[in-house]
Amino acid sequence: MSQLFYVVGASGVGKDSLMAYARTHINGSLPLLFAHRYITRAAKEGNENHVYISPEEFILRRNKHLFALHWVSHGLYYGIGTEIDTWMDKGFSVVVNGSRQYLPVAVDCYPNLVTVVIEADPEVIRRRLEHRGRETAVEIQQRIQRQPSITATAAGYIGIRNNGPLEEAGNALVAAFAAKIPDRSKNL
Repeated sequence: MSQLFYVVGASGVGKDSLMAYARTHINGSLPLLFAHRYITRAAKEGNENHVYISPEEFILRRNKHLFALHWVSHGLYYGIGTEIDTWMDKGFSVVVNGSRQYLPVAVDCYPNLVTVVIEADPEVIRRRLEHRGRETAVEIQQRIQRQPSITATAAGYIGIRNNGPLEEAGNALVAAFAAKIPDRSKNL
C-alpha cells in the first residue's frame, strides 16, 4: 500500500536539508518519490527546490483542480500537484513538504498519511535562521514562538530531532521511511 509522508517543521529546523539528504541517500532504492511544491516565491530564495509560478498561474491551476493540496502562508501560495495521486495509484509512496497549519486539511484529504515532524531546539533554530539572513531578530523570535505542537495522525507519526550533524537526523529519516514502506520495487 502506498504511503503519503507529510513532512512539517518550523522554519530553521532543517526540513529541506533533511529531505534532500533522504532523497539523495534513497536514490531509487525504495518505491518512494519526493514531490516538488509549487510556490509563488522566486526559486532562488531559500534552500527548497521548488517550482516557481506566478500568483495568477497558481490561481488558474487551483481553480482547475491541479493541486492535490494547497494553502497560503506568509503571503505566498503553496501547492502540491495532483501528480502525487497518480504516483500513489502506481504503487509509490510519496514525500511532501507540508504546512503545520494545513495538517488537519491534509489528514481529511489523506486519512492514512504519516506526519513527519522535524524539530530542533530553539537555540539551534535561532542560529540557523540568523545564518540564513532572511528574517529580522524580531521575526526570528516570532517564528520560534509560533511552533504549535503536532499530534499523531491515525496512520502514524514520526518525530525527528535535528540538533546535531545532518547525517544523524538524515539517517534517522531514511530509516523511518524505509520502515514504513514495504519493498515492492520488484513489482514496479
